Amino acid sequence: MLESYVTPILMSYVNRYIKNLKPSDLQLSLWGGDVVLSKLELKLDVLEQELKLPFTFLSGHIHELRIHVPWTKLGSEPVVITINTMECILKLKDGAQEDHESSGSSSTNRSTAESAKSAVKLRRIQQTAPSDPDLPPGYVQSLIRRVVNNVNIVINNLILKYVEDDIVLSVNITSAECYTVDEFWDRAFMDISATDLVLRKVINFSDCTVCLDKRNASGKIEFYQDPLLYKCSFRTRLHFTYDNLNSKMPSVIKIHTLVESLKLSITDQQLPMFIRIMQLGIALYYGELGNFKEGENEDLVCHTKDTLGNTSGVEDETGPDMQYSTQYINQETYMHQDDDQQQGWVSWAWSFVPAIVNYDDGEDDYPATEGGTVLHQQKSHSLKDPIISVGFYCTKATVTFKLTEMQAESSYYSPQKVKSKEVICWEQEGTTVEALMMGESFFDCQIGFVGCQAMCLKGIMGVKDFEENVNRSDTEAYFFSCGENLSTKGMTYLTNSLFDYRSPENNGIRAEFILDAAHHKETYSEIAGMQRFGAFYMDYLYTVESASVKGNQDLSSGKNEDFVNVQEMSTKSLIVGPLYLRLDSSAVHRIMKMIVCAVEHEYEPYNKPKADIVEGNKTTANSEEMTSLEEYIPTRLTSFTILKCTITISMAEFNLLSHLLPIIMGQQSSSGLLNATNFQSLRPLPAIRILVDKINLEHSVPMYAEQLVQTVINLSQPSDHLLHYCYEHCYLKIFGFQAGLTSLDINGSYCLPATIIPSFSTAIYGKLLKFPKYWTKRSHVPLTECIFELPNLTVQATRAQTLLLQTIYQSWFHHLRNASPAVVNEILLNEVFQTLGVKSKNPLPNLEGSVQNVELKYCSTSLVKCASGTVGSIKICAKAPGGGGKEKLIPLIQGPSDTRDLHSSKWLNESRKPESLLAPDLVAFTIQSPQCMNYCHNSGAVLLASVQGLAVNIDPVLYTWLMYQPQKRSSRHIQQQPVGAIALGMPVTRKKEDEVSVGSTPLAKQQSNQASEYASSPVKTKTVTESRPLSLPLKAMLNSSETCTSPEERMKEFIGILWNAVKCLTLQLEVQSCCVFVPNDSLPSPSTIVSGDIPGTVRSWYHGQAGMPGTLVVCLPQIKIMSAGHKYMEPLQEIPFVVQRSILEEGDAFPWTISLHHFSVYTLLGQQMTLNLVEPMGCTSTLAVTSQKLLASGPESRHSFVVCLHVDLESLEIKCSSPQVQLLYELADIMSKVWNKIQKRSMLYQSSVYAEATTGPAPPSSPIKSSVGTAPPDTSTYSPSADFGTTTEADSIQGGDDSPFSDSVTLEQTTSNIGIASGRVSLWMQWMLPKITVKLFAPHPGSKGTEICVVSELEDLSASVDVQDVYTKVKCKIESFNIDHYRSRPGEGWQSGHSEGIFLQCKEKLVP
Repeated sequence: MLESYVTPILMSYVNRYIKNLKPSDLQLSLWGGDVVLSKLELKLDVLEQELKLPFTFLSGHIHELRIHVPWTKLGSEPVVITINTMECILKLKDGAQEDHESSGSSSTNRSTAESAKSAVKLRRIQQTAPSDPDLPPGYVQSLIRRVVNNVNIVINNLILKYVEDDIVLSVNITSAECYTVDEFWDRAFMDISATDLVLRKVINFSDCTVCLDKRNASGKIEFYQDPLLYKCSFRTRLHFTYDNLNSKMPSVIKIHTLVESLKLSITDQQLPMFIRIMQLGIALYYGELGNFKEGENEDLVCHTKDTLGNTSGVEDETGPDMQYSTQYINQETYMHQDDDQQQGWVSWAWSFVPAIVNYDDGEDDYPATEGGTVLHQQKSHSLKDPIISVGFYCTKATVTFKLTEMQAESSYYSPQKVKSKEVICWEQEGTTVEALMMGESFFDCQIGFVGCQAMCLKGIMGVKDFEENVNRSDTEAYFFSCGENLSTKGMTYLTNSLFDYRSPENNGIRAEFILDAAHHKETYSEIAGMQRFGAFYMDYLYTVESASVKGNQDLSSGKNEDFVNVQEMSTKSLIVGPLYLRLDSSAVHRIMKMIVCAVEHEYEPYNKPKADIVEGNKTTANSEEMTSLEEYIPTRLTSFTILKCTITISMAEFNLLSHLLPIIMGQQSSSGLLNATNFQSLRPLPAIRILVDKINLEHSVPMYAEQLVQTVINLSQPSDHLLHYCYEHCYLKIFGFQAGLTSLDINGSYCLPATIIPSFSTAIYGKLLKFPKYWTKRSHVPLTECIFELPNLTVQATRAQTLLLQTIYQSWFHHLRNASPAVVNEILLNEVFQTLGVKSKNPLPNLEGSVQNVELKYCSTSLVKCASGTVGSIKICAKAPGGGGKEKLIPLIQGPSDTRDLHSSKWLNESRKPESLLAPDLVAFTIQSPQCMNYCHNSGAVLLASVQGLAVNIDPVLYTWLMYQPQKRSSRHIQQQPVGAIALGMPVTRKKEDEVSVGSTPLAKQQSNQASEYASSPVKTKTVTESRPLSLPLKAMLNSSETCTSPEERMKEFIGILWNAVKCLTLQLEVQSCCVFVPNDSLPSPSTIVSGDIPGTVRSWYHGQAGMPGTLVVCLPQIKIMSAGHKYMEPLQEIPFVVQRSILEEGDAFPWTISLHHFSVYTLLGQQMTLNLVEPMGCTSTLAVTSQKLLASGPESRHSFVVCLHVDLESLEIKCSSPQVQLLYELADIMSKVWNKIQKRSMLYQSSVYAEATTGPAPPSSPIKSSVGTAPPDTSTYSPSADFGTTTEADSIQGGDDSPFSDSVTLEQTTSNIGIASGRVSLWMQWMLPKITVKLFAPHPGSKGTEICVVSELEDLSASVDVQDVYTKVKCKIESFNIDHYRSRPGEGWQSGHSEGIFLQCKEKLVP
């Protein structure tokens, strides 16, 4: 009868997983056609053994199980299995449970094996019973296959719960039904046939709800959160393809799931728990949980062996079977036992494939004889891994982030309820997740979506910026968008899925799969991925290619023979399509709030890093293994690419980041309640727009880093190839980066951006040594290395643009309470964003600076850290409006420039070659210092630097650029706030923590309008700024902040830091001359001169027809500093390098030899006139410093310093005439006026800002006790010297000790206290000057054409200063001092004046 064949199959599954079930009762019920079982308990140990996951079941039961078998219509009606209310509760295994499970694993295996053997014996007895003679032999197998293929499974009310710490995750599915369908995916009774070797099934899930709640210490949930997912329905299509009718396993398996709408909701309480669940999934994937990674390898092999060898899912009673599978899985688990992705969830899921898709007993076609083992082994070798395709598709997904607050009911005894408010929403369209695998040799996962966008909702932190009563458009709410709309893109995300009518499976064609790595990369390229999706595409590929396999390998011995015989490859490619991100106040505060919610509750990590065991981990490799390693080392490659990125950073309309940043930085949250305020948008709203064409990040790391490192460190001389793979590499490339200023108008559209940074590209490369503790004996091997390359960078901006940039920056980083920038200067905005087609009446000069060929390298070893680099060139020029509507180019800084001959004016009349493209780099340096300052006997600090010549033109156009100030008459007040309004375009100077203004702290919490009171007050106070630290009262400084340090302490710290930096420093510094041109009128570059060539421009003007403006030329000296005993080295060295002369003791690098040459000053006047002010001169000096630690009673040790400086000067000759004096006066007057205006503007602005920022009552009438910094300065008593620590008469106060200024710190006290604070300081300096000549030229007042000259000569000047603790001695010696005068008449030359030209003579001259 058919009952004798069908009943054992059903009983084997039911009896396997349900406790206390009598097979006889079940068998009798099944023969009746219907069986109903109630209140069933699941075998939890069997489930845990089957799942092979680090979870334990707390409970598991089935409320009701119904089985309906239509015995009379088995060939046309399906068997229906219905489960009503199934509930399981899981938790993560802890350490004690893992030990208990491992100790009891043998007994569990035995009990499971015994039950399996009994079921097998029962089935074999039934199989040996005489069959019905009316049934043909093949009919039974065919009928059983039809019955199993058409079984319908219905689950009503499936409840799964997972608990961990305070997390309770529950999944509730109202109904799930699995049934067989036809080629049109309609319900049908189907079977595979010779013409159609395909089986299709559908699983429908209805009303899936996922909840994530927090429980207290007693395990009770006090407040229920909103469900993560509420009543979501989805359907799954399964497609099985067989090679023939007798196949036990499908050759191709496709499981695809489609969700039309997925709406997720996450509250601030759920976010940390949701991140924890995500980390759990990642840990499961990598196999890093519990004993799954370390202790489950052997069980995994046995389990996989059983499932592959017994297709019905029941263990065989035979001995060790399936050597092929055992060897293969052993090999894979050995390779993957460290940190490969495939060991973990993938291997676990793969082991269940044969048991899930097969139904027949493994011994149906083979006799159960003693030779069954051999036959079974042969069948096992012929098994072929099926191709499995798993896909998840979602048409539209929405993730909403909510903030919760407690809301009490009206009754006192009523429980509190949680009220949630939506703040941010993420929308995503056309999502695809596909995985393709074949055995453990090929795995590919592709993830992509067509489009996504994010928007702001409701309000945030008391600011109602997007409430319903706020009239704001939808475009303002969306701050992020990427990709395209699904309506325009089409259904490309469903391509080749079971839901695509064009797919091969839906057209009766067998699908073809690409299982070759090279062919896969060619087919699924970045371009193909973006064409299918558009917003995001990820392709993860893992392949294993086995080489020659050696027999009789002993894996338990620890030898890694298979490590070199298997070639693995793991590549990950991620691409993000064109995206737009707008960072305004609403978006930034919401993002930061999400980060705060995520970091407020932290859990223990699942995978704790293992301690590095350096000793005992020695791995030796033979020559064959080393050859194989040299040929191929498995590496994990990751590539991340962003295409066409646009980021807009708007000015902060409100700034409450001071409440969020301390929490993110791990500090305590700032106290203070936030009151709900109405929001008014600021228009026009300036912003910074950043455009990037492409960003590419490449990362590579060895798969088996620990084994590789252990092998390499045991080699005496490892090759560079092997050392390269011992590092983790990262390469970042940025293409087409540009930035500009834009503005959002009242209509919600942005104006054309004003370019600040034109397009440029850059690259950064870094590598990090894996397991650095293993490399302690190889100090020369770099631990980290970083290389930065910048071919070209240009920055251009007007002064108005820099003011606008400064305002945007300070709106974010100048934390104010609920204040927002209230004033928009329309003139400033009009200057920055000019209307198209409208020319400005007074166009502003534009400064443009560029730097080229920047290369920097950093490297660190266990002993030293070093850096080297070059800067090719620097150019800064100004573009100013010229005559005829043309723009003139004025060079300001040029480097490198050939300044070797510029110390003398002869270069103006000589031919000058243009700057060569092969000129040396402007800056080249190498610096190396020990990791520990106390450990420098082998490698002291070394600084090698070379700076080429630099030409600087201080043109008056620079003054025009600096002195720009937007007018204040046309300003629009958008929003009135009682606190801290910031005027657009005005800088805000934040006070440092160590600087105090009197009265500023107590007045910060008071409220008043001080601006009007100060405007009418006759008392004027002086503003104390940051540049006056020495004029602050000492009592006020100490009382206002306990953390403030005195100037003596700061000087002590500075001296200590400086001495530690130079005491073991070998210094080699070469600086070529820097020539500074200071004209009194602009010097635009002629069109015939190479752009930016300052000496060429000056020479062209000097010989030009037009009169050259008066120009002062200051040629700074060439500088050369060399440490004692150091031999010259090239400034650019390959790092790390060996120091030629080791520094054994502190101070051995001294004395330093300092040479200065070719210092000169001269003037260029009209009509090709050149007059020298200071003739070329130089000096040679020697600096020696020694230090000695003093015995100190306190905890800190002090140093005794002895500084010796000897200077040998060359002869100094100074010439001065009336035109030169006039030119110097003009230049000094211009600079003084510019400086005073800048200072006055800064002082006025600071006073206005502080007056608006401090809201307190009116200060007392006394100007001393008032809040300093809240009133404009009194220009009548203002002195420029006040900014350097002195006080004017208006600031001095006569009073007793109670006066706040009675303990003012003076410069003399500071100087005298330095020695006391930092130990003894001895200073000895000596100057030697052979001759000083001063010549003064002037026209004779009495006679035209006659000039007179007064010459002062001072010879053999020597001076010395000796400063000790108890005395200071100064010596000065002059051999001779004479003053003579001469007269020059036309045609006669210079002759002595009256009295032989002697004006003053201290020593008689030798007359020839």
